[in-house]
Amino acid sequence: MRNNTLSITEEELVARLKAKDDSAMSVLYDMYSATLFGVVLQIVKVEEVAEDVLQEAFLKIWNSFQSYDASKGRLFTWMINICRNLAIDKIRSKQHRVSQKTDDISAPSRADYGSESFNPEHIGIQEITQKLKPDQKQIIDLMYFQGMTQSEIADEFNIPLGTVKTRARSAIKNLSKLFKGRE
Repeated sequence: MRNNTLSITEEELVARLKAKDDSAMSVLYDMYSATLFGVVLQIVKVEEVAEDVLQEAFLKIWNSFQSYDASKGRLFTWMINICRNLAIDKIRSKQHRVSQKTDDISAPSRADYGSESFNPEHIGIQEITQKLKPDQKQIIDLMYFQGMTQSEIADEFNIPLGTVKTRARSAIKNLSKLFKGRE
């Protein structure tokens, strides 16, 4: 099967997938699953969860392939967006957050950006956020480093949504001043 995956063009693969050719889905999986798994794992941080998200993504790709439009972008880009969105949905789900809290303390969390990609310490963001008021720092940490929405923060900490929005807005204004060198 490997030789078939290497000799097929993207256009041929797309045509076969649009025709609902089952064997094309196997080729697609062989060609892209490892890379897509890496993208998902970087977001969810837990291999078992990443495997589940990847399976869900390939089901979604198969079931919604008719909506793929090659004129709007490459197949790989379309698939990465599906995987990324499903992974983000997963870490934002209440079920995932609850399971993360009950997991072994040594398990990596989604706030642990141990990869070579984005690391807030590299550009001094963590140091600058330390200068915020504690309530503002907490909101920024939850929103930007843990991926929670303002509504999720309000629900989880039993704070009115308006208060969360006000703290976030104030924190962003203060961060802007700190980045510009004014206090």
